[in-house]
Amino acid sequence: MQKDEFTVVIFPGAKGSPKKFHLSKTFAKLAFAITGVLILAFLGSSVYFVKRYLKLQGNEIELAKIQKESNIRKIQVEKFSHQVKNFETEMARLERFEKKLRVITALEKSPKSVEKNWGVGGPYDLGTSSFKTAIDRGAASMIERLSNDLDHLDKQAKIQSISFQELDNFFKNQKSLLSSTPSIWPTHGWVTSGFGFRKSPFTGLREKHEGWDIAARSGSPVIATADGEVVVEGREYGYGNMIEINHGYGVVTRYGHNSKHLVKVGDHVKRGQMIALVGSTGRSTGPHLHYEVLLHGIPVSPKNYILED
Repeated sequence: MQKDEFTVVIFPGAKGSPKKFHLSKTFAKLAFAITGVLILAFLGSSVYFVKRYLKLQGNEIELAKIQKESNIRKIQVEKFSHQVKNFETEMARLERFEKKLRVITALEKSPKSVEKNWGVGGPYDLGTSSFKTAIDRGAASMIERLSNDLDHLDKQAKIQSISFQELDNFFKNQKSLLSSTPSIWPTHGWVTSGFGFRKSPFTGLREKHEGWDIAARSGSPVIATADGEVVVEGREYGYGNMIEINHGYGVVTRYGHNSKHLVKVGDHVKRGQMIALVGSTGRSTGPHLHYEVLLHGIPVSPKNYILED
């Protein structure tokens, strides 16, 4: 009769006694089956994890590639942002320049000027941070936004071009007025006291300052800011040595506290001609030029007439 079991003999060594174990066939089959299942499960899981590893490795390479491309795009967009900002700054400078031209040519109330949108110098929200936000929201959104902003800048540039065309036509017909309009700095220096109310350096009280005080080295040249005729040259109360030039069209300029005069009453001067030297005569705390612009006898800010920034 065939036994319903397996005998397992183990030989521990050359001199050791063999040991026998009896296993039932049912238990042995179950053990083999479990072992087979475990081997298959191990092999299956190994294949799965190997595939997952290879896939993740491929994703990591692709992610690194996308990140590199994204960084390149960011650099390109930031560079473009900088270029647009420079264009915006230039447009704002042209706007300021045009405003000054319109003030000195009395065209500030021109119909084209009224129609013009003076917001060229305002922010277009094209900074680096906004570009980065646009990138995060997607390339399509970024491109649409850039397109809208550039369209706005293009429209402003066209309006500016039309406005300058109007000014150019005016200039061609107003050469005499332009040459007689003060439009340059009377000396090289820096403004230590502007136009308007200030605290008096002598009394400490509030007083109206009707011009600019431009600090400069003693003996620096003082130049006429426009063509005109010298109508006053000499000592004047508060001004010290002063020159007054009548430019016609109701415009007069004054140059005070000079150390020396190079012109006399009746002389006709040209814009840029040296007329005096900077000094500290009269009511003065140190070497500087007191410069005034009067329109029909009323002091106005020289800032409106100096075209140079």
